[in-house]
Amino acid sequence: MAFGQQRIEYKTIDQMRIMHRSGLILDDALNQTIAAVSPGVTTAELDALFASLLKKAGATSNFLGYYDYPASICTSVNEEVVHGIPGPRVLERGDVLSIDGGAIVEGWHSDSARTVIVGAPSDADPADRRLSDITEESMWRGIAAMASAKYVGDIGDAIDDYVSAQPGKSLGILEDYVGHGIGSAMHMAPDVLNYRSKHRGPKLKPGMCLALEPMLVRGGLATITLADDWTVVTADKARAAHWEHSVAVHAKGIWVLTAADGGAEQLAPLGVTPVPLG
Repeated sequence: MAFGQQRIEYKTIDQMRIMHRSGLILDDALNQTIAAVSPGVTTAELDALFASLLKKAGATSNFLGYYDYPASICTSVNEEVVHGIPGPRVLERGDVLSIDGGAIVEGWHSDSARTVIVGAPSDADPADRRLSDITEESMWRGIAAMASAKYVGDIGDAIDDYVSAQPGKSLGILEDYVGHGIGSAMHMAPDVLNYRSKHRGPKLKPGMCLALEPMLVRGGLATITLADDWTVVTADKARAAHWEHSVAVHAKGIWVLTAADGGAEQLAPLGVTPVPLG
């Protein structure tokens, strides 16, 4: 969710290159943390692993201490949508786990989230697999839209259009939690909606870096914040998924800062070729 300033920060290519370094460190740390997910592992153990990986790479967490947040990642399980605090919870087969993390390098931020289903593929409820897959693909549809979009609001249109067009039981797009600008701070202007709105938002211009993060649920859109003042859960206990990437817009195109290939593999089927920062 964006706690944004109103002024949009436009980055230079050199600044975006540092953000890319941060993003690559984050990508690797998330990859290794996701690989460690298995039945019997606690969310606190995943947090400790992620923190050690950032430290080894020379980066720091932008989550730890943020408004007194006590961990380096958010670990949201099942009906927990976002901001779940790592702790003694033991993961079980079939749990839907969203891991959200960020990194800082030389004062520049990255932010990314992924959803994984704990255990073997056979342990996954097909409805949960569908939830995560559609959430992830909706994110990529939003990123692809950035390559030709005129306004930030076009991103939300692309995400909403993809989710709404899916056959079968419809999924809900949470509206209370949205994407955001990112750069010298983790949460900045502008807000990046995940749904259609009459508000088009600012024009998409080179120098913008945005974190796209759709959160989808299998049930209703109502959420509750738990007594820890962080963990957001669905009111009806329906399961949720969360995917996020940080993306740069520059004069020659777009580049996914938190993906090792800049998003090339996932964007190719959508007819978009990301352009390196050079």
